[in-house]
Amino acid sequence: MTFLEQYKSNLHQTIDIIDMVKVQQAIDLFTEARSKGKHIFVCGNGGSASSSSHFVCDMVKGASFNRPERFKIMALTDQLPAITAYANDVSYDSIFVEQLRNFAQPGDLFMGISGSGNSPNVLRAIEYANSVGCKTIALTGRDGGQLAPMANLNIHVGVPHMGRIEDAHMIVCHMIAYSFMEA
Repeated sequence: MTFLEQYKSNLHQTIDIIDMVKVQQAIDLFTEARSKGKHIFVCGNGGSASSSSHFVCDMVKGASFNRPERFKIMALTDQLPAITAYANDVSYDSIFVEQLRNFAQPGDLFMGISGSGNSPNVLRAIEYANSVGCKTIALTGRDGGQLAPMANLNIHVGVPHMGRIEDAHMIVCHMIAYSFMEA
């Protein structure tokens, strides 16, 4: 079997472990947030930052355009000036939580994406989100790290390979977004 065939085979096995019940629960939380006019915040680092931005784009445009109900959603990863200011002047661990302090309210929805589940800035953000009464979702990999038990809902991709974790996280994000786009 070639490398590409093996990667594809392993990816199919990874996709098969995605818990569809939990993905539906996430869709339900997004539906509730939209119907109640609540804000939604998404963040992650590295590839997970890109997934956050991609997902929010899908929700802002694809799942909201020309629809009577729209998502009030933002990727905390997209606030580059704020991120660099906090990273430089305070700490990298504060780049998401300090943004949440400006915006998050009880009943809002927070989603943290972390392949390792141990990104300190995502952990601080979910801790704060929980403390102010936000509903929280985590997309995690490997063993779930510290993030998994901190979330109200954890969608866990329990494989060691970061690329396949990120692939699966993006598939989950597309499942959520396209459930609104194609419904």
